[in-house]
Amino acid sequence: MHEAAWLERNLLEADMPPWNRTGGEETSIYIVVDERPHTAGVRTSHVARFDGVVGFGPYLGGTRARQAISGLHRAFPLSYTRDRLTATERDIATRRGVGPHSRKRLAAAVISALDGTNTEAAREVLTAARDRAAAALNFELAARIHSEVAALEWVTSVQRVTVEGGGDQDVCGWADGLAITFTIRGGRLNGWDQRECSRSAAARANAVTLPEWAEFAQRNAELAAALIRV
Repeated sequence: MHEAAWLERNLLEADMPPWNRTGGEETSIYIVVDERPHTAGVRTSHVARFDGVVGFGPYLGGTRARQAISGLHRAFPLSYTRDRLTATERDIATRRGVGPHSRKRLAAAVISALDGTNTEAAREVLTAARDRAAAALNFELAARIHSEVAALEWVTSVQRVTVEGGGDQDVCGWADGLAITFTIRGGRLNGWDQRECSRSAAARANAVTLPEWAEFAQRNAELAAALIRV
């Protein structure tokens, strides 16, 4: 799960034991949707700078981000709407029935897939393409598209523990005499502690926990309380 992977990364970075430093596949990366005529398309970026484009992320793992982009290009070929295409690209664009007139529509489809408002549309297109490839016994292509579907699920899954431009806060939950507090600094959940206390002693911390974090904190407090009493 993407959120769990980010949480592990944040906790490791907070302590950074030399034998367990992160890197490689766990590189932080962004996905950029570009609707400009000369550069239209979807691509990765290692920096959170989105002048003139729409950015999403950060995501953990360049491979999955690139697989998701491949799937989005397959479903919504935004890059084939650029003003300047090679002869081969123009031929593909013609066969796909896309061009500059399709740019806004395809960009909107990509954005809605990435922001979660209509990920299902991309999933349906890719699933149908995978099934056609399998029916034609093109199993290598079917496997590649299947990986793209999984990658799209990865990048669009709920992920709150690393938020670009996020602030500082403490998130608290209480269950069965145990309070658990998660610390969020700079938009990253990077620490936690637990202590035994009464409900009233944890009431103030619970009261200032944001609603979107309340269920997360409560669920983890219940789990921690159950484990500590085993």
